[in-house]
Amino acid sequence: MVPKVNEETGQVTFDEQAVMPEDSFPAPVMADNPGYDEEHEVSGVSELSKKGYHLLKENKISDAMDCFGQILVVDENNNYALVGMGDAARKRGSFKDAADYYRRCLNFHPGNNYALFGLADCYKALNQYHKAIEIWEQYLIHDDKNITVLTRVADAYRKIRDFKHSKEVYLRVLEMDARNPYAIIGLGHLHYDFKEYRDALYYWEKMMEISRESVDIRMLTSIGNCHRKLKTFSEGVPYFEKALERDFYNFYALFGLADCYRGMNQQHRSLEYWNRILEQDPRNKVILTRAGDAYRVLNDFDKAIEYYQRALNIEFDTYAVLGLAVVAKAQGKFTEAVESLRRLIQQDPKNYRFHIELADCLVKKGDKREAIEVLSEFQKQGVRNVFVSDLLEKLKS
Repeated sequence: MVPKVNEETGQVTFDEQAVMPEDSFPAPVMADNPGYDEEHEVSGVSELSKKGYHLLKENKISDAMDCFGQILVVDENNNYALVGMGDAARKRGSFKDAADYYRRCLNFHPGNNYALFGLADCYKALNQYHKAIEIWEQYLIHDDKNITVLTRVADAYRKIRDFKHSKEVYLRVLEMDARNPYAIIGLGHLHYDFKEYRDALYYWEKMMEISRESVDIRMLTSIGNCHRKLKTFSEGVPYFEKALERDFYNFYALFGLADCYRGMNQQHRSLEYWNRILEQDPRNKVILTRAGDAYRVLNDFDKAIEYYQRALNIEFDTYAVLGLAVVAKAQGKFTEAVESLRRLIQQDPKNYRFHIELADCLVKKGDKREAIEVLSEFQKQGVRNVFVSDLLEKLKS
């Protein structure tokens, strides 16, 4: 699935974000614990329980659930069977069903750590982060040095944008394990989410040092994206190039390189990567408009028009229309450009760029007074923009 790209800013949204996975350790199931105790169970129930967990480890989920179901017919509150059913449902992605089984277990066995962990992981998967934190905090009462749980708590705090508590818990993990990858990566995510890109770089570069040759490709694109945000484009290029060495078709690396070269005003190089994305996804209208912009800056107006039209043939695209208007202006077709820009302003009256392009077009057309009116009308909306103010002052003087 191709990630979403903001058409105006070019930002890839952070499900977008070509970054390292946010999960810490995979959520354990009771089958992962070789020492779970069934000594006090009835022999038949014990055998069914063992068989169920063995099947669960082999991902034979339906067969495992059948075993646990047989136990529940005999003993409806059996903690192993209830947790087993929860684990099986969680492995299937049926988080609401899994949560029901874990809650049922906890009603009769409040201290069951596997049920607590499983329930918290379900709440997390359902984006109910406050509930997940509450359950994990209960778990930590019994085991306050469990790094798996602590990293999950930190992740959850980050999801609810509680920077302070998230950072505190991540740092607590690093006090116990200074090279813990999940805490280091999580701190990178945390700072990135709060637009503290230099701090994000610090942690992700630290992770690079730890992982060395085994560095994940997503770490490379994450660091590259930090440089994009910081506009240190030339420093981002090597990371995206390394990512492409690993995966020739990696969307994030291709997009990152194209955007870096765009930021460095090397449009001819950005086109190489925009077009490589389009080879895989010829109907990506955002990339089509980006390529059209590059051709326009290079004064290859015929190619620019072709790419803008290809975008519009998919569906209406504001920035393709804007691109065509700017091309028309550059070609001296001022009336055509003015009409297009006025239509765009009707649709989005607070977009400063439309007003600036229209004012510039009117000046070139010889209608300086009307250009001043256009910019003044923008300011009457109560929107303050430094580019509009500077151009208006220049025209008035």
